Amino acid sequence: MSTLTIAIIITFCIGYLLIAVESITKINKAAIALLMFAACWSLFMISPESYITGFSGQELVNQVSTIIERHLGTTSTTLFFLMGAMTIVEIVDQNGGFNWVRSVLQTQTKRALLWRIAFLTFVLSPVLDNLTTSIVMVMILRKLIHDHKDRMIYASIVIIAANSGGAFSPIGDVTTIMLWNMGAVTALGVISELFIPSLVSMVVPAFIMQYMLKGTLDDDKELTTPSDYKVYDFSHNQRKAVFAIGVGGLLFVPVFKSITQLPPFVGILLVLSVLWVTTEVFYRGLHPSKEREGTMRRVAHLLRNIDMSTILFFLGILMAVACLQETGVLIALGDGLNVVFNSNHYAVTGVIGVFSSIVDNVPLVAGCMGMYPIEAAGDMAVDGIFWQLLAYCAGVGGSILIIGSAPGVVVMGLEKITFGWYLKHIAWIAFVGYILGILAYWVVRTYIFTVPL
Repeated sequence: MSTLTIAIIITFCIGYLLIAVESITKINKAAIALLMFAACWSLFMISPESYITGFSGQELVNQVSTIIERHLGTTSTTLFFLMGAMTIVEIVDQNGGFNWVRSVLQTQTKRALLWRIAFLTFVLSPVLDNLTTSIVMVMILRKLIHDHKDRMIYASIVIIAANSGGAFSPIGDVTTIMLWNMGAVTALGVISELFIPSLVSMVVPAFIMQYMLKGTLDDDKELTTPSDYKVYDFSHNQRKAVFAIGVGGLLFVPVFKSITQLPPFVGILLVLSVLWVTTEVFYRGLHPSKEREGTMRRVAHLLRNIDMSTILFFLGILMAVACLQETGVLIALGDGLNVVFNSNHYAVTGVIGVFSSIVDNVPLVAGCMGMYPIEAAGDMAVDGIFWQLLAYCAGVGGSILIIGSAPGVVVMGLEKITFGWYLKHIAWIAFVGYILGILAYWVVRTYIFTVPL
């Protein structure tokens, strides 16, 4: 291994460490990721001939530019998909599309509420993505539960259910989106084969956690009052139309991909454009004064609410990983893991899942995508055991620690849940669900789907 390669690895590791301790340094991880991207490729350009043979002079420089542009094109498909999905959910939310969730959660028993929250989060997460679902559910919990100790338990099951629900959907988690865009898994494959393992990884922790709650909810703290609801620009039927187009469109994206064979981001942008046109038509029918008041909820304005720091973080980290891939480091690391675990994909992905609870799962999965090629047949083929297990383990494994997933970090900040409290009370429960989910996948793969779809 050359000195230059070692320097690139050290740069990446330092950046990775700074991202992991973002809560301590108070430096946005997107800034670090972009710095990693630029620094790794700058080091690469010191001696590109070490990694690219057969070219020299300006031809070598052009070849490096071509490689970067190729990786950027692949990365952009994921970024545009995320931006489109985030905008669609924002439009639905701003127009009251999720108000029905509150009425679904009406109950008197604390344990019954836990199960309703768990299943509702599990159902919404595959469609809205696990991060958005977590935010929506925590906002509702604040209206339903005033006792902070109880709310921490409910918030914890939201984290677990959101990660479990996102793992079996091609659009439910960033890592599954990455694998789907890469072509490592198909929508039908992950839904059919990961649904039961994901359900197990949610039901088992919920079953254990219900014994942490006792009694009933106070009548005066159960639901929000009418004054808690926003006044919306659209009529009830128009809001239902926005919800149907937005959420129905998200569900349609995998179908669109299978019909047209176009990348998923094209489908998500199609849904966004239809929803955008629909809302513009609705606003044209409003009274002129009300139309001006509703400007803040129009799509052109809502686009400004998209979390660009998250998008830039993904850009930086994926492009930095791409640099490692071009140096050959990731392939060597993948070969090393196969040697250590004797090519046992359950062991390899299981360890990766545990690591995803400590560090961000996006670079982990991006690294695996560079370490292991998609093969024509076998466990490494499309919808093979390795790729499906990677989708499950990277997603569900993030629930073991509260810092291991985007939903966990967000809920941690919203509800002021400490790392120590989650580690003591919830981590072992999430781990039990994680392991039993892997066992459930083995059963499904061995006795139900004996060959890839």
